Amino acid sequence: MLPTTENITTEFKPTFNEDVIESLVAFANAKGGNVYVGVTDSGKVKGITVGKETIQNWINEVKNKTAPQLIPDAELLEIETKTVVKFFVPEYPIKPVSTRGRYYKRIANSNHLMGIDEIANEHLKTLNTSWDYYTDPNHSLNDISDEKVSKLIQKINQQSQNEITLSNSDFLRKMEIVRDEKITFGGYLMFAKDYCSLSDVQVGRFKSDITIIDSISLNSDLFLEVEDIIAFIKKHLMVAYIITGEPQRTERFDYPLDAIREIVVNMIVHRDYRESSASIIKIFDDRIEFYNPGKLYGGITIDDLLTGNYTSKSRNKLIAKIFKEAGLIERYGSGIMRVRKICKDYGIIEPQFSEISNGFMVTLYKEKFIHNIDYFVKESTLEIENVSGGQTGGQTGGQTGGQAGGQTGLTASQLAVFKVINENNKVSRNDIANILNISPSAVQKHILKLKQKNIIARVGGDFGGYWKVLTRPPID
Repeated sequence: MLPTTENITTEFKPTFNEDVIESLVAFANAKGGNVYVGVTDSGKVKGITVGKETIQNWINEVKNKTAPQLIPDAELLEIETKTVVKFFVPEYPIKPVSTRGRYYKRIANSNHLMGIDEIANEHLKTLNTSWDYYTDPNHSLNDISDEKVSKLIQKINQQSQNEITLSNSDFLRKMEIVRDEKITFGGYLMFAKDYCSLSDVQVGRFKSDITIIDSISLNSDLFLEVEDIIAFIKKHLMVAYIITGEPQRTERFDYPLDAIREIVVNMIVHRDYRESSASIIKIFDDRIEFYNPGKLYGGITIDDLLTGNYTSKSRNKLIAKIFKEAGLIERYGSGIMRVRKICKDYGIIEPQFSEISNGFMVTLYKEKFIHNIDYFVKESTLEIENVSGGQTGGQTGGQTGGQAGGQTGLTASQLAVFKVINENNKVSRNDIANILNISPSAVQKHILKLKQKNIIARVGGDFGGYWKVLTRPPID
């Protein structure tokens, strides 16, 4: 049976020509596929006339015009009393395949001309290796620090029950950081003795898009850069102190440090160091932007990241392996999911992920999302007074009613309900109750107050309707 439309594994061609060969190459560089010759782009069977040697000549032409050589399977089909030739190629084990010096890859229902990076990546994947495993022609073993190698071994020994007893040089050879007595690109990046031009990172504190009040430029080894980046960011974060009843107050930064560390480590490990541009981190009043050269690797999309529906592929296999041995990466491919969970548990809104300017950006926001009313923030003193449990009624009525009521006319509970509605105008009353860990009757009471104050209105019924914000009170 003839497929009804073109797709990722199907292509229609009315006649045999160079386009047929391009499609076969594209399929070989992807997941394999079929080209039906004698069918129009719309799927109409036109048919084709073939002689005794026609198909064999076409196969030879495909073979002679591809490298590595493709030899497709060919089959004659009789469809609607007309002859159609079906060519099939599987996914080729040695990639990428080219025709006339060009490389194509099948994406959706069309052939995509591959760029230099894609060609290189496909070749490296075929060899089951990555760029950082290759030896660096511009640096030698004299350019790396033996002391930094020793520190790494100590760190690995702290993470593992099996102590490393090898000498530094034997350890580097065993881990393939040194190959044929030459330092690899990854090895130089991780243990550079002095200034390292490949690892350029720019970090700045911005008061506006064009006003910088503090900055650092980093060009050191990758492990040191992780610590220096985090230290600089931490210096520019606001901190509150949670009064828990213990002798020592607990610090709470306006961003979760665990999420920042996770993002920074992933930046360093997964960056495309073949790009000439630097990694850039911008700290604003309300957000932090983390930009890294190199888009998502291995055909992964933003949607794949958010759903977790992907298999992890590392651009820098050697660097990723060593960072994992050192305990800086828990497991491959789970960093984004952990960052999202950390932010949710911390009570700030979802971070944003985007691909821009041939790179990848993570934006971490300061704005809070209140899960439940466990505490009340006095922003003037940056103290968090505990109002959980039995104290909630008394202190919320006194402190929250006075401060929140004076500023917005709303209690903290009403503000929390409004924030949930403001972020999702189709949220149900029961969902609000679950999010805030309060009863549905309490939610109904707060919603009634918000309606009476002309802050929200309900448009439509409980099913299919939505909340409309009439007035937006301050919600931070």
